[in-house]
Amino acid sequence: MKRPEGFDEGPAQPEAPVEHDREPRERRAPRLPRLPVRRGAGTDQEARPAPAPSDPEPKRPTPATTGLRASHPAADVAPPRDGARRPQEGATPDGRALDASEHGEREHVATVTDVVDATTASRPSSPERAEETPIGARVRAAETAREARVARKRRKLLERAEVRRFTRRSRHRRVAWATAGGVVVVLGVSILVAVYSPLMALRTIEIKGTSRVDDAALRQALSEQIGTPLARLDFGAIKKDIAGFPLIESYVTEEEPPNTLVVTVTERSPVVAVKTGDSFSLVDPAGIVVQSSPTQPDTMPLADIGSAKLGSSVFRTMTEVVLALPSTVRAQVSGVSATTADDVTLTMKDGSRVVWGSPDESDAKAALLDALVKDHASRDPDTAVEYDVSAPDNGIIRAQS
Repeated sequence: MKRPEGFDEGPAQPEAPVEHDREPRERRAPRLPRLPVRRGAGTDQEARPAPAPSDPEPKRPTPATTGLRASHPAADVAPPRDGARRPQEGATPDGRALDASEHGEREHVATVTDVVDATTASRPSSPERAEETPIGARVRAAETAREARVARKRRKLLERAEVRRFTRRSRHRRVAWATAGGVVVVLGVSILVAVYSPLMALRTIEIKGTSRVDDAALRQALSEQIGTPLARLDFGAIKKDIAGFPLIESYVTEEEPPNTLVVTVTERSPVVAVKTGDSFSLVDPAGIVVQSSPTQPDTMPLADIGSAKLGSSVFRTMTEVVLALPSTVRAQVSGVSATTADDVTLTMKDGSRVVWGSPDESDAKAALLDALVKDHASRDPDTAVEYDVSAPDNGIIRAQS
């Protein structure tokens, strides 16, 4: 603002820019005197002038009237040092008295330009100022903080999901390799335990399916395997020990961990009886004598082997034919004889005779013989006849000569 001419009694002073008046003054603490530093062994000390005591900060008006920190521009000016002349209130720095217009202008600038800093005013520095903070501001700040926490959690979840999505194949590959490795390790440990550990050693032998064979004798024969792990049992030696019992036709072994071996035996079953002196030997199809009997059993036919031996081809042919007969017809057969392997003849209990021939197509011949016996029993059961089933497609019933 230009002053009217004629009022300037002294030399013109440059008008301070308004922006400079509005800038806050930097407050500096009083400088402390530096202590003298002792150098060398001498007693000389460096003399330093003591700083001038700083003037107390001028008292600023309280924001009781306007609610703003109003201060006079003169208060923002650095206090003069000792010996300098302090300008009087209401005068210029050179001592010239201010007129009414200049004085009002300075007061207006001090009132308008000295505005409270927004950052400082937003922070409560005292309980009275904290109480003046609006409740809505605190609520908005709390909501903003909560939203920030929720956003951070959501971002972490999204990042974790993205990481899992991009690493799914590698994780599956690691799981597959880990599973395969675990299976291999478990299998290896199991094999080692089964083969070498004494925990899997044989301690008990169980015998099943015997009626004519002595269980104790068979168990004693197999006792050499006691103490051997189940995975290292010598089955060749077991077969050799069981072969010493002729009444055993076949057997099955089963290991039951951790310490048991189960042997299931199938004994030989006699098919025909062979007269030997005054007794009868019950023989199985392989020609093995199962047992001896003083009388001929009613359920077994008497085999007339002639000059043939037990276990020969002729004897095997006769036993094969007997085994092919139905149970109803076999009960009516009292004897079987053969001179060759292709000339088998059966004798019925009622005196009838059956021409069987070779053991080929024994099943068809057995069915045909059953039909012929039923047909003859329905017509003339008391007459002895001869049944010819050597040709299974043409059965013949003829009278005995």
